[in-house]
Amino acid sequence: MKFNLLSGGPEECIPTEIYQLKAENWCGVDIGAVRLIQHQITPQLAIGDFDTATFSQLQEVQAQSTKTIYRPLKDDITDTELAIRYLIKEYQVDNLTLYGLTGGRMDQLLANLFWVLKPEYHKIIEKIKIIDRWNEIQFFLPGKHCLKKISGMKYLAFIPLSHVKALELTDEKYQLVKTDFEYPTALSSNEFIGNTAHFSFESGILMTVQSKDE
Repeated sequence: MKFNLLSGGPEECIPTEIYQLKAENWCGVDIGAVRLIQHQITPQLAIGDFDTATFSQLQEVQAQSTKTIYRPLKDDITDTELAIRYLIKEYQVDNLTLYGLTGGRMDQLLANLFWVLKPEYHKIIEKIKIIDRWNEIQFFLPGKHCLKKISGMKYLAFIPLSHVKALELTDEKYQLVKTDFEYPTALSSNEFIGNTAHFSFESGILMTVQSKDE
């Protein structure tokens, strides 16, 4: 099952066109659930501690969401990761597009990127996208891969998130022969030559970012 998730990141970073996707499956996290309801989208799941929402907003979320999980107590994972874990377990989600995860606090941004490193998420890691107004992020396990260029995006980055072995970029503007990376690094500001970009690697986890300046 495919789901979209809207978390509580800065509203100015969220593509406004997502609110036209009213017929799709949605999960709202914290104030993200409030924003969905404000745009006449019914969340299949609303989850979080709702510390950024007012009491009346929380009541509205509980009244208008198909299912609400109110978690006032903190534990060892973020509300966003809790939502993702719940979607995978209870809704058998295997395709997930995430909004509202970038911008604002740096600690929250890092938390929203690093959870994919946990083995429990590897079964869907290549079906996860994180999208904001300027970036689309994807994740890959070892193998041969092909990226399609997103209209309007100029730049392409390859970012090893762990030890990555034999990364090869074959048809990008800046190519790379098989190279090992011992620690996370960002190969930024590459570009597509055509409409696709091929790459491969033998071990580790790789993040790609297609982005634009405005």
